[in-house]
Amino acid sequence: MTESLAPADVLSGIDDLYTRDEYTPITEDDAFLTRIVQSVELPALMVALAAATGDFSLLRDSLRPPQPPVDTVGKPHGAMSAEQQAEARALALDALRRVRDERITRVRTLSDAEADAVVDWITNGADAAYRPLLKHDMALAPQANGRPRWRVDEVAPGRNFTAAVIGAGVAGMASAYRLKQAGIDVRVFEKGHDVGGTWWKNTYPGVRLDTPNYAYSFSFAQRDDWPQQFSEGAEIHAYTREVAERGGFLDDIVYGADVQAITWDEGSRMWDVRVAVDGVPAVHRVNAVFTAVGQLDRPKIPDTPGRETFTGAQMHSAEWNHGVDLTGKRVAVVGTGASAYQIVPAIVDRVASLTVFQRSSPWMLPTPMYYDSMPDAVLWLSEHLPHFGQWLRLWQHWLGVEGRQHTTVIDPQWTGPDSISEVHHRVQESLRALLAEQYAGRPDLLEKVTPDYLLGGKRMLRDNGVWAASLRKPQTQLVTSGLDHFVPEGVVDGDGVLHELDAVIYATGFQASEFLEPLSITGRGGQDLHAYWGGDAKAYLGMTVPGFPNLFIVSGPNTGHVVNGSLFSMIEYGLEYALDAIRRELSEGWSAIDLKQEALDEFYERLDAASATKAWGHPSVHTWYKNRFGRVSQIWPLPVLEYWNLTRSLDPEQYEPIR
Repeated sequence: MTESLAPADVLSGIDDLYTRDEYTPITEDDAFLTRIVQSVELPALMVALAAATGDFSLLRDSLRPPQPPVDTVGKPHGAMSAEQQAEARALALDALRRVRDERITRVRTLSDAEADAVVDWITNGADAAYRPLLKHDMALAPQANGRPRWRVDEVAPGRNFTAAVIGAGVAGMASAYRLKQAGIDVRVFEKGHDVGGTWWKNTYPGVRLDTPNYAYSFSFAQRDDWPQQFSEGAEIHAYTREVAERGGFLDDIVYGADVQAITWDEGSRMWDVRVAVDGVPAVHRVNAVFTAVGQLDRPKIPDTPGRETFTGAQMHSAEWNHGVDLTGKRVAVVGTGASAYQIVPAIVDRVASLTVFQRSSPWMLPTPMYYDSMPDAVLWLSEHLPHFGQWLRLWQHWLGVEGRQHTTVIDPQWTGPDSISEVHHRVQESLRALLAEQYAGRPDLLEKVTPDYLLGGKRMLRDNGVWAASLRKPQTQLVTSGLDHFVPEGVVDGDGVLHELDAVIYATGFQASEFLEPLSITGRGGQDLHAYWGGDAKAYLGMTVPGFPNLFIVSGPNTGHVVNGSLFSMIEYGLEYALDAIRRELSEGWSAIDLKQEALDEFYERLDAASATKAWGHPSVHTWYKNRFGRVSQIWPLPVLEYWNLTRSLDPEQYEPIR
């Protein structure tokens, strides 16, 4: 780009609950502005300045961030060279002066050509197929976000269409917001007493994000003033509450609602949702059901013999008992996954002793800034440079779209030891070298913490050194022989050693493969969903199942992400597909639509074949990503772009209309 493009006339149509009409004028001097441009990610700053000033000549071809594939940690500024950075900072300083001197405090909607120019520049000319995907999350693009472009009263005047959403976590919140935008009457049934799902339930010490915070947000609620790089749980929960308030669906949530059964009624062509609200039973008849109960909802606690005889405190990480004071106590943490990785450093210095029971050691992703506050320059720009926070979100979102998936691809020609490709081997060796540094002088620990499964077999944990520091402390013991049985005073491990304890914390994960348990769901012809699955959950695009018309599973089978994509993208793309299904049946006058079995079978032939080419699908890997049949039921194994393309519109040939 070498010249400014024609501007759009007005700021309009932005679907972002955090959009601001005015920003604070810049009054700081040049020295201050110079420090600002030295302190932030240049790609996000450059596009923000181009959009604010309307001068798209800032986005010079010679300054495109190169963005080489990221093996572990991405290079600052998308790997721009020192020369590129110097030139970009000079241009940015001049543009920031202009924002100050011309008192630019508002932002306008971009033209479609300008939005395309931003995408082409920020992605360094990536495949044009990514343009619509990125503009979906570009709040200033003319066709941004997934807001339905239709309403019930326009498509089917006089028809009342109702929906039930089960769960008020992030998936349920997105469902409610989009359904209401389409003019659909909706009720959200939440068994707890607040919104937020995971972030309401999980209050254990140290709970926080493991995703960069700007990217962990709804496309329709792009908060721009996150206080930390990876926010603590309470901050995320507050965000979910605020989104529900701003989105206007807080009053549509029924709390204390235990959904017990969902039954398809052949006569009315509708679903009967049997729910007990604070113990009072009722039946709600609706046209569509959106299950948004999440995969990490039902705690998994090991069935260790004698557990009921232990006289100390016991709790799962997701059911933290704040009435138990761990100070000065002998504590065991069972598990070394994501929650344990946060709990252990948070409590290690206040307990008398800490015994960590490890089944398998996690691979860890170097993240030195994991506990850091958001840089002051970012917060200042979010307040003074129109829309900067949203542009930073887009940059983080883009970096994660395909992320590190290339490191998990199996090369059938590779013959190297203990790895699946040359790049996979290189990354594994670099992470093993980091472990050797962290556990220098402790060969006993190094042997235990070195993972014995392929990198990519499950999600890596964020590593800023606190885990190694915690395990090295004199009060900490790492046990790898397992739990044999409980006794009243503690736990006997697999080597027969008694560990006397005051409290046991289960950081042992969830029953993730048992989708929608323990819900009773009965579809056409009296078919039970769990009997149909037989423990091997499958759904087209993770959302629809043959024999269960107008049942949409949000965050369903094979929609999880490991090294690429985001939770919010998979949720929102899938919802847009579901809403297109509803639009189509409304416009055709149908009661519902039902997926054909052959569509599901063809879909899974492709999906399972793709999983077999990834580290998590390798025969040697046995993690919670696989169900009891050894099939990967959790992870989306294809590029995120594939999910985007498949969810753009419903193929009517794959469905049977129910009239």
